[in-house]
Amino acid sequence: MNKENYKNNEELLGKSLMINVLLAIAVVILLVIVGYLISTYPKTATTQTQLTSNNTTKITTNITNVTYAYVAQHVNRPFNSTELSIINNAPLSYYETAAEKLLNSTLTDQIVEKSGPQGNEIIINGKPTVVYIGAASCIFCGENRWAMALALSKFGSFNQLYTGYSSMGDAHVSTIFWKPINITTPSDVSFGNSYTSNYINFISADYESPLSAGFEIQPLSFFVNKAPNATYRNAMIFMNASNQFQGTPFTFWGTTFVAGADGIVFGNTTPTSTSDIPLSYMTHVQVLNQLKNFNDQFAWGEYAAADVYIAYTCPSIKNSAAVCQLPGIQKLESIVG
Repeated sequence: MNKENYKNNEELLGKSLMINVLLAIAVVILLVIVGYLISTYPKTATTQTQLTSNNTTKITTNITNVTYAYVAQHVNRPFNSTELSIINNAPLSYYETAAEKLLNSTLTDQIVEKSGPQGNEIIINGKPTVVYIGAASCIFCGENRWAMALALSKFGSFNQLYTGYSSMGDAHVSTIFWKPINITTPSDVSFGNSYTSNYINFISADYESPLSAGFEIQPLSFFVNKAPNATYRNAMIFMNASNQFQGTPFTFWGTTFVAGADGIVFGNTTPTSTSDIPLSYMTHVQVLNQLKNFNDQFAWGEYAAADVYIAYTCPSIKNSAAVCQLPGIQKLESIVG
């Protein structure tokens, strides 16, 4: 290679190196820009409200793209003290206002206010008993547990509640679980809760099945066979022997069987199909805030449904709880008793 060719090649090599350096710099800058955009772009599947250590809300947007991974990540989270207080310490005035709205036929949601089939009281430790049989996958159990919890809290309190969902095949509505539920087991029952009361007992059982699938339930004999102790076994036998089971939720309040949800409350609009259910796209904190603020259709409906359960229960405790003295509850008692 002669001197002139070497010089030309050296110049070409220098230009090539310079181009490569510039390209490398450009790539680095591009990666930085892309990384920034990804970090700041809103993620609709991760908008579950997060709470800081002092319980202040950081994110309150609706979930717009619920996946099974999202449900699995956000299920079975224990309520913090602020969230639990919304259920345990709901003002009596909310129950009275909702009862009057129900009695005046000014509610949008369907609330069932009628007498039901009767049974003998289940007395345990001198107290009458409320029995609940449901399914983790069940959409109507899901929306109605809010009302059940509000009703039960006027006779006692929950030491703990947990975030839950109905199944992906049954509209995945945001709900309460009485205790952590196995959302992947093929077939089992979750018995028990952390409820305490001086007035009543609460016996609860939820059928467990994969939340990635659709609604599933077994005959009540399955619950009888799975019962963890004599108290629960006798309660399951009692519910099975009533011949009132028509599906879940199936409950017994004082002396009254309720075959199904007593209120159909799915949000601030009445859905026309399972694809437009507001409760499916609300975070648990949003639901709790609506119950706390008590200024919309959803809250009025849930408290009204709770009122019906309360009206079924009060006679069995001789109206001794403060909630039983509310004029609206006493009017409902005369209707459903």
